[in-house]
Amino acid sequence: MGDEKGQAPHVGSQPGGKRGVHMLHADTPAIAKERETMMTQSPRLRRNATERLAHTGAPSGRPMPRLARVALSFAFFVWVSPPQAVAEEPISPLPTYLDLDPAKVALGEAMFNDPRLSATGEHACSRCHVIGLGGSDGFPTSPGIDGEASATNSLSIFNTSFNFRLNWDGRNLSPTEQVTAVVENPVLMGGSWPQIVKTLNADPGTLEAFQEVYGDTPSQANIVDAIIEYERSLTTPNAPFDRYLRGDQTALSDAALQGYQDFKSLGCVACHQGINVGGNMMQVFGVFGEPAAAAAGPETPGASKSNLISDERPVFRVPSLRNVALTAPYFHDGSVETLPEAIDIMAEYQLGRRIDDATVDRIVAFLNALTGEYRGVPLDQLSHQSEGE
Repeated sequence: MGDEKGQAPHVGSQPGGKRGVHMLHADTPAIAKERETMMTQSPRLRRNATERLAHTGAPSGRPMPRLARVALSFAFFVWVSPPQAVAEEPISPLPTYLDLDPAKVALGEAMFNDPRLSATGEHACSRCHVIGLGGSDGFPTSPGIDGEASATNSLSIFNTSFNFRLNWDGRNLSPTEQVTAVVENPVLMGGSWPQIVKTLNADPGTLEAFQEVYGDTPSQANIVDAIIEYERSLTTPNAPFDRYLRGDQTALSDAALQGYQDFKSLGCVACHQGINVGGNMMQVFGVFGEPAAAAAGPETPGASKSNLISDERPVFRVPSLRNVALTAPYFHDGSVETLPEAIDIMAEYQLGRRIDDATVDRIVAFLNALTGEYRGVPLDQLSHQSEGE
């Protein structure tokens, strides 16, 4: 990528000496102009989770698309920098382009939606991470393969590549650890890697797809690698707040802009900052008092079992707030239904503050402005389409 001194953008490599550039959304005039300038200068709360899942991503077992039909495009990889006017804000905009291998992304998407990775052959990764539900599943805690509920609320799959650790307790330090552990989790998927590899190798279409992309048969390593590449593509740039950070002074409503000022002045930004508006630190839940969701202290489901912060109170990885308006219910246990209620609890127990309804409403307006786009479509529109089908 181009460095801060204005050097030429980096051109990565792909098998064969090329690298794909994945465009994360359709060009708006502002984005198109921004990219042209760079290249010139460089040499809603769910209606009913069960009903919505039926329309928005429960694995169907459909055949894997032939990767030979995937259209590949190659160009420069450009990381668009925010304008100087907002460069010192505590939150950064998501990049509009990523250095990705399109063939791996397509194969990884097929694997992400493939129920053969589970013990029952019925649960894919997309069972708990539904694109039309903000990358989560709409349940307080996710149903497992045998109907048993998991211990925690499903975190959104969007923008996870920008988190410093994964899971509520932050125990997985890399995407490889995360994908491997989830597939093996006896409640969530119960998969056996030797059996998965055997099953996929017995399918001619899947075998051909892996040989095409990796020059090899399906293995645990390349299955995980493909899923990771797909997950890296699951970013949601061009949220109204991102556009504001890039200099579009009309991108935010007055309420959202004031809500952002409240978000900073109250201290929310101490934990929710950076490119992902969170996801980059561990924190006690219940700094001031004990919220009901943290009553079990360090034994609270989903809390970190090994941390250097507290032995008496639960510690969690701070979640990202991007697209948070679409990922109800909230908190590690899914115990809170609405954003206003979540904001009230966080203000009282994390900041020691009681805030009025008008302030809560403004912060809600700001959080709504963190809803981005996926493949050129605003994520809230995908959610509404899911409800209307």
